[in-house]
Amino acid sequence: MSASQDAHNHNDIYEHEVNLERIVSNPHSIGSVLSALTDAQKWFVLKRLHFDKLQSLHELPPEITFILEKTSEMSLDEALEVLKKGCTEHDTDVNIPEEDLTLWHKLVTSSKSKDPLSNANSDTERSHEKLKDNAVNVQSIEKSEITEVVPESHDIVDWDLQTRLEAALIAYWSPYPEVRSVTFPYDDPNVPIETFRVYLIGVFWTAMGAVINQFFSERRPAISLAMSVVQVFLYPSGLICEWVLPKWKFKVWRYTIDLNPGPYTYKEQMLATIFCGVTGGSTSYVAWNILMQKSDRFYNNEWVDWGYEVLLILSTNFLGVGLAGIMRKFAVYPVKAVWPTILPSLALNKTLLTPGKKENINGWKISSYKFFFITFAASFVYFWVPDYLFQALSTFNWITWILPNSQNLAVITGSVGGLGLNPITTFDWNYMSALNQPLQVPFYNSVNNMIGMIIAFFAILGIWYSNYKWTGFLPINDNGLFSNRGERYAVTSIVNEQSLFDQEKYQEVGPPFYTAANLVVYGAFFALYPFHIVYEMGMNHREIFDSFKSLGKVVKSFKRSNYDGFDDPHSTMMRAYPEVSEWAYFSIVVISLILAIICVKVYPAQTPVWGIFFALGINVLFLVPLTSIYARTGFSFGLNVLVELIVGYAIPGNGLALAFIKALGYNIDGQAESFINGLKQGHYAKLPPRAMFRAQVLSIFIASFIQLGVLNFQLNGGIKDYCSPDNAQKFTCPNGRTFYSASVLWGVIGPKKVFSGLYPILQWCFLIGFLLAFPCIVVKRCGPRKYVKYLEPSVIIGGFLHYAPYNLSYYIPGFYVAYAFMYYIRKRYEAWWQKYNYILSTGLNAGIAFSSIIVFFAVMYEPKPITWWGNTVSTSGVDAKMTGWLNAASDAPDGYFGPRKGSFP
Repeated sequence: MSASQDAHNHNDIYEHEVNLERIVSNPHSIGSVLSALTDAQKWFVLKRLHFDKLQSLHELPPEITFILEKTSEMSLDEALEVLKKGCTEHDTDVNIPEEDLTLWHKLVTSSKSKDPLSNANSDTERSHEKLKDNAVNVQSIEKSEITEVVPESHDIVDWDLQTRLEAALIAYWSPYPEVRSVTFPYDDPNVPIETFRVYLIGVFWTAMGAVINQFFSERRPAISLAMSVVQVFLYPSGLICEWVLPKWKFKVWRYTIDLNPGPYTYKEQMLATIFCGVTGGSTSYVAWNILMQKSDRFYNNEWVDWGYEVLLILSTNFLGVGLAGIMRKFAVYPVKAVWPTILPSLALNKTLLTPGKKENINGWKISSYKFFFITFAASFVYFWVPDYLFQALSTFNWITWILPNSQNLAVITGSVGGLGLNPITTFDWNYMSALNQPLQVPFYNSVNNMIGMIIAFFAILGIWYSNYKWTGFLPINDNGLFSNRGERYAVTSIVNEQSLFDQEKYQEVGPPFYTAANLVVYGAFFALYPFHIVYEMGMNHREIFDSFKSLGKVVKSFKRSNYDGFDDPHSTMMRAYPEVSEWAYFSIVVISLILAIICVKVYPAQTPVWGIFFALGINVLFLVPLTSIYARTGFSFGLNVLVELIVGYAIPGNGLALAFIKALGYNIDGQAESFINGLKQGHYAKLPPRAMFRAQVLSIFIASFIQLGVLNFQLNGGIKDYCSPDNAQKFTCPNGRTFYSASVLWGVIGPKKVFSGLYPILQWCFLIGFLLAFPCIVVKRCGPRKYVKYLEPSVIIGGFLHYAPYNLSYYIPGFYVAYAFMYYIRKRYEAWWQKYNYILSTGLNAGIAFSSIIVFFAVMYEPKPITWWGNTVSTSGVDAKMTGWLNAASDAPDGYFGPRKGSFP
């Protein structure tokens, strides 16, 4: 290599910067770019990056030109160092394709003396039968014949070229194909980003999302204004602003505000997406606190007013934001923190704002842009069928139609009240993606989850049919609490006017009981906490240790750059932008704590101040292991159950305190993860951290007040029979009911009574989880790599959590989709997968979200039912009216089951 090439360093920020306007307006053809490489070598690079199906090579995509240049410039010494480091860092990385890792190892262990495949010597011409040299004419390259003689990109046919190419991909782009498919390997810091129009459209669509997501959050299945829909509307909104806003500039203090800085940019779209994304597709966790406390179906606390609600929602939401600043070190900047769930959002914005070149991939010539809108339109139109016209296609419990009155058949195969073992359960994308996003998370995640669900299936059946702990008297898969007569449990019957435990009332009514599925879910939760901590420490102790070291360094020096120690290309490019001070995040934590303290001191929330600091402390302790698995696999779980247990022991007989501290304990991590989600998107898109900080904080503030307004509208009669199990519009409040059940059993009744008197087996689940971690570590470390690389035991246990009230029927069809797209197509047709997979995901989700909103307000809010067999058959049998196989009135002594009166635990 030339000496000039040695001067280039991939850790130099300027090596990653480009003038985007210049390179887009002056594209290179394959013949004009880099004469140092032959046409065949350029073709090889195109094939490695799946751009070999371009229909014209006169205007190469800018990212290809950039990588070609960096490949040519990189010295072999630097390339080998990058590859060696990559082999070490990613040796156990489940998100790196095994063939890529194998190629890196081969390239590192090979040498020129062993492999005579050098560009310059005559041996190359003999050994490169596959890789034809510059005898190929540039015009003929546009034809497909040349691709037939270019070898597979994972065969070593040109050691020099491939070593530098693979190193360039790692050093200037990403080692992950899915990340490369949605990002760019360069950055232009001069592109307009934080503009007036971003805030204008961001505020509007954040408000729309807050209204819709809160309104439908307690519907089963829930409907949300998914971020993919918001992005679709952000794009034309930005274009409208570009067309109609005047080109005015004015100064506010020291800042110059340009109302219309020119064409609407990709980075503006990304910042607007992040602005809306904090509330995208979900609502604040404490909305369930407020629902549970205000609803006359639950606690009916009349003292819960607007002031309490505001203090509660702001303190919980912003406390998580404050901790997110600490999490950046191990959740945003590390290259292994892929965050697979955000990739479709990046793909859609890339498609909308940066139209790609024409390609012919396996006969597909359609652009990503057109493909999205066709998918969106098809999804929008089709969703009317399963959601309104032919609802049996959504809940396709067809096996139960054979014998609709057979309880055993409904228990095993039923989709409504059963466990859902049915090979074909739905033709509704909303239904099949309810538990998993099969076109987003890696396939190994789906496999591990499915294994867990199958094991849980047999465990639940065994518990129910054996009538273990009286579960045979109750529905098998319900998430509610039941009395000893098999009826819904009312907490108001065992608490006093302050919503505190009343012993006399309790001795009359008796304890509440869990269904078989709920018992398994809680047992899995209790096992998962110790298991995950031990397993993560055993498998990723080095990364966790480094993360805690980073936390220590943050505390010691607030002035130290957050990017110190991170030399991957995206972190390198982000050094161009000023960071958010740690003091900004710390200030938010302090303000949030003050609001929480005011909330419990001014209102009769029955919560001690120490509980707030306990919630903060336990989140800091679990922050690293919880976030690490979410960032790596897309699987997450909260601290809510662990907090329930500890608070139930510490503050017995107090459901309100448990609910309050649980909301803090869960939402600190949950909101932090949502905030981190946006930060990682901005990291991939090269957005200034301070711009993201301002946008997200403002978004949370706006959304919090809007969500409260919608929730109060619903609770004050806006929806008839809100939270009733028989609600005609499916507003049955599954999340609120679970929240309520937990507060009763673990707060009002308390874990001491639960463990010692009702379900002593649950306390052993902690020990089981702890001990189970050690053989799993041994298997993962010592087992055959081919079989154990993709083993994620925490995700398997997580599969248990998908029951009560959901079941296998919600997961099986999504599993088929995951196999088809995330495994088979990705492996066999990677070029198609990279171009279309995430666009397909966003198109389907966007169509359903938009269609469901129209359907609801058009024909469901003021019911216009279509009564025919296709809309009634799914709910006409035992499956929709599930009871226990035993009846308390006839099969239990004295007409009730469980402990006898006078000896209630």
